[in-house]
Amino acid sequence: MTLSRRALVLSALAVPALAACGGAAEESADAPAAGGGAGAGAYPVTITHLYGQTVLEAEPARIATVSWVNADSALALGIVPVGMPTVTWGGNDNGSTDWIDEKLAELGAAWGGEGAPTQYDETDGVNLDEIAALTPDLIVAAYSGLTEEEYTQLSKIAPTIGPIAANYTTSWQEALTAVAAATGRDEEAESLIAQVEADLAAVGEQNPAVAGSTFIAGTLGLADNSIALYVGEDTRPRFFTALGMSPAEVVAENAGGADSFYVDWSAERADELVSDLFYTWGEAGVTVEDLQANELFAQIPAVASGGVVITDDDHTTLSISAASALSLPWAIENVVPSIIEVAERVAS
Repeated sequence: MTLSRRALVLSALAVPALAACGGAAEESADAPAAGGGAGAGAYPVTITHLYGQTVLEAEPARIATVSWVNADSALALGIVPVGMPTVTWGGNDNGSTDWIDEKLAELGAAWGGEGAPTQYDETDGVNLDEIAALTPDLIVAAYSGLTEEEYTQLSKIAPTIGPIAANYTTSWQEALTAVAAATGRDEEAESLIAQVEADLAAVGEQNPAVAGSTFIAGTLGLADNSIALYVGEDTRPRFFTALGMSPAEVVAENAGGADSFYVDWSAERADELVSDLFYTWGEAGVTVEDLQANELFAQIPAVASGGVVITDDDHTTLSISAASALSLPWAIENVVPSIIEVAERVAS
C-alpha cells in the first residue's frame, strides 16, 4: 500500500526532544526520596504541565498511561503500569515494542502473565472507559497531544499529568523526569538520562565521520513528490544532533517561526537542501536508488551522493520518532550502525 502524503508526515507523531529538561516538573519543598519509591514525608508533590499543576498527596501505586513514551518512562524506572495503550502504529506482534517487551520480561511482567499491563486501543482517541475501569491513582500523559478537554475528563478519573509541551514535543527527558518526580525516583531518572545521553554522544565521539556530518531529517514522498522537513522541537533532528551531528543551515534558515514540528518544502527547490546526510522514513523496501531515480529528489545533494539514511520499517522508525529512555538504547543498536555506514561512505 502506498503511503499518503499525510501518513508520511503524521503517522509517527512522535516528537520528544533531546534537550535539557530543567523546570519541566516542579516538586514541593519536600523532595521525593531517592532509591525508588518516595518516603512518607516526600508528599505532596506538584507536577507542572501545559494545563496547570497536578498535586499528588501520596505515592501512586496504580499508574495508567496514554500515548507513546509515557509507559516507556514508567517502565524505565522499574514501574509496571496497570494499563497502557496498544501500539497500533509501528508495534510488534504483541501490540507493543521490542524494547517494552524486554523491560516487561525483566520486571517479571511479560505479556500473558498475571503482572502484565492491561492494553487499550487509542485508535479513536483516549480510551476513558477502559482507563477508568482500571481505577488508577495516576494517569500519565506527559508526552502526548492531549487536549485540555481530554485532560479534564481524565482528571475526573485520577490525578493526571498533562503534556509538558504541546503537540508531542515533550522530550523523553521531560517525560521521564515527570514520572520520576511523581514516584520519588529522581535520582534514578537523573542517572538514566545521563547514561542514555552519554551513549548517544559516544557515537559521534567514536566516529569522526558522524561528528563531522551535517544532516537534514525529513520525509521524501515518492508517491506525490512531496518533501517535508522536521524542524524545531521534533525528535528526529534532536536524535541526530545528540549523536554529534550538525543540522544543515538551510533548515534553520527556513524554519523560523514554524508553529509545527515540520515544514513543507517545494520539490522544485530540492537542490537547496544541502547537507551531508538526509534522513527519511517510508514504506518497506524503499531504497536510495528509488530516490535517485526520482528526477526531483535526485537534485538533493545527499540523495545524489548516496548520503541517505532510510528507516523503511515502522517499528524501527518508531524507536527514534517516539524516542524514550527505553527506545533510544534499542535505536543505538539497530539504527545507528546504518548512520555510521552512510556517514563514513560520504566522508571517504
